[in-house]
Amino acid sequence: MDIKKKKLMFHEVRRIKQIISKEECYQILEEELRGVLSVVTEDGYPYGMTMNHYLLREENRIYFHSSRFGHKMDCIRNNNKCSFTVIQEAERDDANWYLSFRSVVVFGKVHFLEDKKKIADISRLLSYKFTKDEDYIDDEIKKYLDATAMFYIEIEHITGKLVKEH
Repeated sequence: MDIKKKKLMFHEVRRIKQIISKEECYQILEEELRGVLSVVTEDGYPYGMTMNHYLLREENRIYFHSSRFGHKMDCIRNNNKCSFTVIQEAERDDANWYLSFRSVVVFGKVHFLEDKKKIADISRLLSYKFTKDEDYIDDEIKKYLDATAMFYIEIEHITGKLVKEH
């Protein structure tokens, strides 16, 4: 097959001087509280929603918790391909008018987690991004564990870049 005709599954960043390292991408995913998960509706439309997440590097997975039912879950059950975008808070250089920020885009497939102990463990880790109050976390997990769905993205491709708005 002619290499020019070969279709790439994931496009590379066009502005190569703006690419950030994979290590920086993972740091951003660990540090930021939320991002936008985009899935595909049954009609083929993109559907993006803001989600809290937890990156487990050693598994190369990003975990999410959710209700067991709803439009997002219907979309995922119909087509498990997704993307997840995280944007770091923008910074302004005092000498310039424009903002700079780093963004990360992850592509992968969603898988559901059924193991209640692991769901509780990941829920705890995710909660630590927002509070260190152990009593609150314990109470929330006890109250909502049976109603909680958990899924993860198996990361297939990750890319990030530094954006300078000028």
